[in-house]
Amino acid sequence: MNMREYQAEDLEAVMAIANAGWKEIRKMSRAALGDRMADMMNPAGDDKSKGLQVKDQIDSGLYDIDICEHDGEIVGFITYKHDGFIGEICNNAAKPGTGLKGIGQMMYKFVLEKFRSENVKIAKVTTGMDYAHAPARKAYERAGFSKHLDSTTYFMELD
Repeated sequence: MNMREYQAEDLEAVMAIANAGWKEIRKMSRAALGDRMADMMNPAGDDKSKGLQVKDQIDSGLYDIDICEHDGEIVGFITYKHDGFIGEICNNAAKPGTGLKGIGQMMYKFVLEKFRSENVKIAKVTTGMDYAHAPARKAYERAGFSKHLDSTTYFMELD
């Protein structure tokens, strides 16, 4: 496996990985919020919404993105940004079903090294506390993230 910079022709693969990676999270949020609210929040549908969100993030120019490859195939992506001394890992996912271990760890290590080289002093990542985000929490802890602040996001549909 190796890491490289994102190229425009990677977009379709990145969007597909994002959509697949958020499948369980979308199911969980739909169950928690209900169909009506989930449909409003993800009008393109649960199976396409995360890919479109990542595309918007890339198109904004406010985030960096790198690609993890194995034998010429894109097997993961990671978006991130930093502002001064705080760096943030944002959307990231590994392609399900590759049988490869360590994609996430390789991506986190790569970005954390970039942060260090740019004199970033604090790295942060945000994830959910629900069952669907448990694999992400475990991966971030394995990468060395050990301090956290818990929060809850409430939703209310307005008539």
